[in-house]
Amino acid sequence: MRYDLAVIGGGLAGTATAYYAARAGARVVLLERHDVNLGASGSNAGSIHAQIPFDPFRRLGADWARHYSEVLPLFIESIGLWGRLQDELGGDLGFVAKGGLMVAGTEAEMDMLREKSAIERAQGLQVDLWDQGDLSERAPFLTEGFPGGAFCPIEGKADPFRVAPLFLRRAREAGAKLLRNAPVKAIDVEAGGFAIAAGDRTVHASRVVNAAGAQAAEVAALLGVTVPLDAHPIQVSVTEKRPPLLSWLLYFTSEKLTLKQAPEGGFLIGGGWPARMRGGPVVDHRSVLRNLALAQRLVPGLADVQIVRSWAAIVNGTKDWRPILGEVPQVPGFFLNLFPWMGFTAGPAVSRAIASLALGERPDVDLAPFAP
Repeated sequence: MRYDLAVIGGGLAGTATAYYAARAGARVVLLERHDVNLGASGSNAGSIHAQIPFDPFRRLGADWARHYSEVLPLFIESIGLWGRLQDELGGDLGFVAKGGLMVAGTEAEMDMLREKSAIERAQGLQVDLWDQGDLSERAPFLTEGFPGGAFCPIEGKADPFRVAPLFLRRAREAGAKLLRNAPVKAIDVEAGGFAIAAGDRTVHASRVVNAAGAQAAEVAALLGVTVPLDAHPIQVSVTEKRPPLLSWLLYFTSEKLTLKQAPEGGFLIGGGWPARMRGGPVVDHRSVLRNLALAQRLVPGLADVQIVRSWAAIVNGTKDWRPILGEVPQVPGFFLNLFPWMGFTAGPAVSRAIASLALGERPDVDLAPFAP
């Protein structure tokens, strides 16, 4: 049997691409080297981002931010789609969008937030600047004395354990086939498409989408395609359950931090702190302690909170933080769905667009700026 589309990778990008393509009537096979949602899609902290991240803005500057800001319309589109997905997919994804607050640690960093917010607004993203009085009034849980912050009302969180499995379930109901434990070992161009050696079998497909996350560069290399992708081991921690305190996604400019409270009461503490590599990613307890101390510095109500679990995962990154999306010119029919760092946020809208491209249709968002 020849499939219309083979999708490589069983994370959010892969399962969503398979879902949208199968829903459109295509014959789809999803190839996963282990099992679904075991990579970054199921191991991230579930943050729904829209603001330009502060750490690369500080390091790379305003010119970088203006170039990077072309992704913001994708975030805006995808967050709107997130708000409809629970009804469309018929399941609870834990999606909540009550806003995200980026707190400035110093007056100089507040000035940088002002500059960054102007770039974000130019792309249509609503960002409200708060002064010290606003923080005291609207965020009384914060340590006093910070000069201000930037609030984006569409940011929030979702449950990474639920999203890819639900996309997969609906994709299979639409006719998609899943091959678990099927690592892709070779891809050969043949008449009418591609022959893919996956596990112990060969799959034939007219077109292929590479949504393999941190392994995407290895997959692309099987066709002689170089993808400038790096793999980064990072980690996340969750605390014991506490009464409701924080309804927003919280960031801090002075060091890497994302902080949010799950509906069950635990606080998810992340922000990209490094894990160690020992055959695979493992938790670095030094990062756990520093990440926790930073959260406690920002929110004194967490002074005595206990960490109950920490985990590590590999995420993909590009040097300019921009995604790589679309058909590879030198290999017609081979598409990349690679969104570094913020792929959980952008995944639904980008995967819908990639599915459309792969089926020869016009996508509803412009991916041209991110073409391979």
